[in-house]
Amino acid sequence: MYIIDLHCDVLYKIWESKGVLRFNDSTELDANKVRLKRGQVKVQCFAIFIPPELKSEEKFQAALDQIDYFYSQVLENNSDIVHIKNWEDLAYLQPHEIGAILTLEGVDCIGNDLHKLSILFHLGVRSVGLTWNFANLAADGVWERRGAGLTSFGIEIVKFNNKNKVFTDVSHLSEKGFWDVMDLADFPFASHSNSKAICDHPRNLSDEQAKALLKKSGLIHVVYHPPFVTQNNTAYISDLIRHIDHFCSLGGVKQIGIGSDFDGIETHIVDLENASKHQNLINELLKYYAPDQVKGFAGENFLRHLPN
Repeated sequence: MYIIDLHCDVLYKIWESKGVLRFNDSTELDANKVRLKRGQVKVQCFAIFIPPELKSEEKFQAALDQIDYFYSQVLENNSDIVHIKNWEDLAYLQPHEIGAILTLEGVDCIGNDLHKLSILFHLGVRSVGLTWNFANLAADGVWERRGAGLTSFGIEIVKFNNKNKVFTDVSHLSEKGFWDVMDLADFPFASHSNSKAICDHPRNLSDEQAKALLKKSGLIHVVYHPPFVTQNNTAYISDLIRHIDHFCSLGGVKQIGIGSDFDGIETHIVDLENASKHQNLINELLKYYAPDQVKGFAGENFLRHLPN
């Protein structure tokens, strides 16, 4: 089954290597082109992630550099990788093509300048997470002790997303920030989060949060990062399926998807070590769910909930 994966950090890894790593075939990349093809990935979201230790004045340039790698390594000389600039483009992907979408993981790089977000939008960003784990000028992240919600600037960003049919991503956001987004966002979703009821981690969603997202037609994309999957030393596909089962029990069978976090994680679920292994999850899901439901998890649920 074709996979739509809402989160990977390939661009960050290439940027960190100063362009030495190659998207097409570097084995250091969990989600290189060869592995995406083997895993039958139909659409891959590529996050722009700026490390918090970078100086403030360097962050926007780092975001532009990662976008440059997106154009020069992911798109250039790869006629079968198609840049998804508008949601309608997804309907025209050919069987041999992979759609590529730019996303932003935390708005630290724009400072307090909404014009910079507009530039990133024009370059292709179609999903915006307000924070990574810490605080910035828009909101607090899940590891910020203060636990505050959205600032006035954060509210402006959500309104910008609504106007431009951009997803507002709640993964990494503080709980108060989450509820602020739920009040404001037309297109909220979690790009890579699991269930706190199954694995009690700050990055996961409580049942109350999950129910609120589902009620607002939001998507929940489960993440392959072992510490978000289980509190045991080793994570297995069966552990990840427990999260899917739980979200289904809350009414989310038509709103669940995949957000692997490949290349943003240092450890892996057994048999889900890179993008070539996605079908191992699909094969296990088919033991418990109807094919149409599994197709939904794999990607069709996402296609049914695009901003419009």
